[in-house]
Formats: sequence, structure tokens, C-alpha cells
Amino acid sequence: MGDALKDIYTSKFLQDFGYKVSTAYKKFPCEQFVASVLAHPWDELSLRARMHRIAEILGKYLPKHYEDALAVLFSIGENCSGFPYLFFPDFITTYGLSEEHWELSMKALERFTQHSSSEFAIRPFILRDPARAMKYMRQWSLHPNEHVRRFSSEGCRPRLPWSMDLPFFKKDPSPVLKVLENLKADPSLYVRKSVANNLNDISKDNPELVLKTVKHWIGTSPDTDWILRQGCRTLIRKADPEALALFGYTRVTAEKPLIKNAVLTVEPNQLHIGDSCNLHYSLDIDWETQAHIRLEYGIDFIKSNGKPSRKLFFLSDKTVAGKTHLSGTRIHRFAELTTRRHYPGMHRIVLLINGQETAQTTLLLQEVKT
Repeated sequence: MGDALKDIYTSKFLQDFGYKVSTAYKKFPCEQFVASVLAHPWDELSLRARMHRIAEILGKYLPKHYEDALAVLFSIGENCSGFPYLFFPDFITTYGLSEEHWELSMKALERFTQHSSSEFAIRPFILRDPARAMKYMRQWSLHPNEHVRRFSSEGCRPRLPWSMDLPFFKKDPSPVLKVLENLKADPSLYVRKSVANNLNDISKDNPELVLKTVKHWIGTSPDTDWILRQGCRTLIRKADPEALALFGYTRVTAEKPLIKNAVLTVEPNQLHIGDSCNLHYSLDIDWETQAHIRLEYGIDFIKSNGKPSRKLFFLSDKTVAGKTHLSGTRIHRFAELTTRRHYPGMHRIVLLINGQETAQTTLLLQEVKT
């Protein structure tokens, strides 16, 4: 979760929020709350750390008893909607994780997720008692509110970004699939996207189980088929043969090649870190009938240890007529990114169709020009 977002918690935001709390709890010391939140080391905290700090300090100034504190938050909850108020569910994790508060905390997460999202806050509960927490997740998957249904899927993703993993669901995701079973044809795109992301998480550790699920669910409805296609995107990028076959990609074999005359060129073929190049590809579909293809290019980036590591870049995914000629140009920038640092050396670049290399070229990347 990008730390640039952390600046949403300005002094004015905190003051406005403090005023909302004081309308429901007259004893709330608004100025003291704001000063405590902004005290050192506030400037050094990440977005998630700021959310937690607000929740933690909020608890110090609300009524002592958890039930009474929640009553205050419930009374203003409808006026505290959206991403910035993720600290409401965080308050539940901070103060309501004990056995005595479990049932009330579940009700609070269900309520707060309808105005923000409880996907991060539910995970400590799942880690503490998976069976008990997943019982609620299954119930929520049938909820009339789309935000609650989406929460039931998003909250139990084995690899939810910016959150703690759920290692036992990496090993055995069957409890998660019971939740997704109820959502596989959900009318809400918001929910279906979460189901697809959950399946994609599962596919990284249990590809066979996801492919088995695809065979069981496919054809249920167009919405289900969309979920399955998106949920298998990692397997498709890896050119898993079974995944490609299930989603209608034309099979490529040495005995029956799909294309001919494949060419990949790069201009210039020598450049400095930070520069850009033009990649041009050209190929002929050597097939009498139409073919479903996924076209990508891959770059074997040189890492700090001098070894290559491939990254794939999407070009197109479509059905084409037989005997079709395809060509195109893509600009690729070797600019430094927060997620990728470039190192000098000879970089191999390949053109792939349905996961199979069909052409290659090389590019010499040099140090930043001084």
C-alpha cells in the first residue's frame, strides 16, 4: 500500500474526525487526541502504521469498556466512510481480539466493512481461530450487502497484499474454496474481482486444486467463467498447458507449430540505463483455422549477482483468423523503478506466443550516462 497515501491523515482530517467523535461522546478530548496522534514519530510512520496509531490512541480516549467504545464508533460510523477510515476495523483488532469480545467484534467488522473495509482486520482473528472465523466468512458470503460479501472473500485470501499471509490456507485452501463456492456467480463485479484475486492467490501454491475447481465451475455462468479466467491469470502467464487448454488457447507443439517467420528486433540494441528502445515483432499464423493466442515479450534482466531473471510484458490476447500476419512495435523504457533496478549487461529479449519462445534478440544495457 503506497506510502504516498499516508498524507491523507492531515491535522485537519484528525480534527474533523475528533469533532465527529465528540458529538457522540462529550468527554472526548479532541485537541489532546490530535496532538497525541501527531506526536513523534508520526512523520516517520508508513500508511498502515499511521492507521494503527490512530486506532490505538483513539482507544485511550474513548470509554474504558470495549462495548461502550464501540457504541460511540457505531453512532458515527455512517458519517465515516471510505478508505481513510480503515482504522475503524483496526480498532477492533487492537482492542477486541480477546475471547470475551469475539462475538461483538465479528458484528463490528461486519458493520464497519460496509463503510470502509475489514479485510485486514479479520486476519488476526483467522490466525487465532481459523475454524471459528471461517464460519463467519461463510455466513458473510451469503449477505445481501455486496461489501460484506466481498469482505468474506478478500479477508481470507492466502496472499492478501499489504497484509499478513495465512500460511495454513497456502497449504490447504479448502476452507477458502467453501466461501468462494457461494460467490462464484455473484451479481456484483466488485465481489467477482475479489473472488478472482483469491483464486489467483491459491493458484500460486495449489495450481492443481485451482484447475480442478475450474473444471467443476466452468460453464456455470458467464460471470463465473470471467472469474475463472481472471483467477488463472498467473497460470496462463506461466503457460501452464492445462490452463491454456481450459481457456481455449491454441496448443503449440514442435510437431504442429502455430506460427512461422517470427522476427523480433530492437532499436537501438545498445543503450544506457534510463533510455528507451523500440521492440518490433512480426510473425505469420501458420494455421488454416482461427487461433486463440496470447502474445508477450520477455526480458531476461541482469540482476545484481550477474544472473538473468525473466519478466514478461503483455502484448495482446485475442482470437485471430488462420494465415494472419501480425506485427507491431512497443516502446520499452529501462528507467529505474521502485520495483525494479537495472544493472548493465547483455539482456536477452524473447517473443512468446502461448508461452512458447518464437523469436529472440539481445540488447546491451550500459551504466547511466554521465
